[in-house]
Amino acid sequence: MRAPANLIRNRPWALLGLAALSVAGTHAADLPHVRAGDGAEQLLVHGQPFLIRGGELGNSSAGTAAQADAILPAMARLHLNTVLMPVAWEQVEPKEGAFEFGILDHWIDIARQQQLHLVLLWFGTWKNAFSEYAPDWVKADMKRFPRAQSAHGVPLEILSTFGTETLRADSRAFRSLMAHVREKDRERQTVLMVQVENEMGYLGPGRDRSPEADREFDGPVPRELMAGLAARRTELSPELAAHFNPRGGVWREVFGEAANEVFMAWRYALFVNSVAEAGKKEYPLPMYVNAQLPSSMERPGEYPSGGPHPYYLAVYRAMAPAIDFYAPDIYWPEFEYWVKRYQVHGNPIFIPEAKMDSAPWNALYAYGAARAIGFCPFGIDSLRPPAGPGDSEPAIMQVYAALSNLEDMLPVAQNAGRTRGLVLHANSPRASQSVALDGYVFEASLSRAWSTGSLLAHDGGMLLIESRPDEFFVVGSGLTVKMSRDPDTDAQMSGIASIEEVSRAGAEWVVSARLNGDQSNQGRQLTMDPRNIRTYRVRLYSGPQ
Repeated sequence: MRAPANLIRNRPWALLGLAALSVAGTHAADLPHVRAGDGAEQLLVHGQPFLIRGGELGNSSAGTAAQADAILPAMARLHLNTVLMPVAWEQVEPKEGAFEFGILDHWIDIARQQQLHLVLLWFGTWKNAFSEYAPDWVKADMKRFPRAQSAHGVPLEILSTFGTETLRADSRAFRSLMAHVREKDRERQTVLMVQVENEMGYLGPGRDRSPEADREFDGPVPRELMAGLAARRTELSPELAAHFNPRGGVWREVFGEAANEVFMAWRYALFVNSVAEAGKKEYPLPMYVNAQLPSSMERPGEYPSGGPHPYYLAVYRAMAPAIDFYAPDIYWPEFEYWVKRYQVHGNPIFIPEAKMDSAPWNALYAYGAARAIGFCPFGIDSLRPPAGPGDSEPAIMQVYAALSNLEDMLPVAQNAGRTRGLVLHANSPRASQSVALDGYVFEASLSRAWSTGSLLAHDGGMLLIESRPDEFFVVGSGLTVKMSRDPDTDAQMSGIASIEEVSRAGAEWVVSARLNGDQSNQGRQLTMDPRNIRTYRVRLYSGPQ
């Protein structure tokens, strides 16, 4: 019997676009949505580009209404404009068919008071691969809601992707959630997006070994998947392309050593697509899926196998059309590498979880180099804004304050391809990095003391924006930046006309210092503050030698 797979596989996806056209009089174009721009995908809110200066709350930080009263005002003072908050299935449907949204409503109300937006994280069937956020009535009934099984036939704390009733119940709960958000929020649009499930995947060697999974795995690869991958042959990752044999029949013939992980990716993609589809029929906000990435040398099953890992992202893009984009949770040092793996056509860069200690500099890279629609350190509620004038501001607060001053300029520059970004650390493999923009080369290295040559900062980064020809805004810290004419552009001589440290006052830029002499190495470079995020306006000149 292949009924469970067919039940999911034959969902009427073609109806999704029609259902999304009008929701209770609200057209999809009026809702928050992702639009492909000339140079970058953008999130539009009330018709205008919107960059998420975000942070994700800890897993247990949004379980009560009272937590909103303490947390959200602090987040606003940190200069966030968006908070990512969990909404647990067990919280909204503690008894089957009885839904409770009082806690969520209070969070929305307080977010509005603080002029914050929310992204909802649906902790439904899976969270970090496991199923701990499912209601008790789901977890206790293993016959109706079957578990994935290990290679030894042992049921795991992971609900199976083959659970027909699990899919039906999760979809019903998610649809009820989205219907409620529509009624509560469609005019104000406090809620911008929804993450569907959380870091899905199978933990353990191989794949799910339940009887249903074995029957499917021993049969032919579904025609829909074969056709979807064949249609995207030029988009396949090198890792998937190396294994994909379109002339094969069963899973191991088609995918070789990657068969187990591709099989699980197919199952999770079908499941999450159906859940998202059910929610979008009520309220078609942008919906994304996040991925837990492997650390060095981890094998599938040591990280959640079958999640939207970049190697197998094409499986999701083929089988889950209701998902708008895929987002990496990046906790490893190779931040730039993982961001680039998700820079595929039609997939906006959004970082829903990032390591806090390197977040300030990685944020500058994300917004500048990757033209991200948003960046969110995890556990943002662990930070507190300064209690008094003498207290230091967390670095991510300084970054977000600077970006808030650029919120009218940065999205336009991203779309026009006029942004760059880079990050350097004391243990970086390269001592310096260079980016080119508007015919100039900006070479950055970590700042050092003039007298001893010792590092003044162990981390540095910058976001570079071309505001007009020969004028640039630079946000960052810890770097010394040399600027010269790009030899690939022309052979003109160039130099620094002026360097100003600036801040925003309404629509005007106020100059707090003009950097000359020792502060600019006699007009030859920009030396950033080694510890504090600053905004600099740099004007350059060029002419014939």
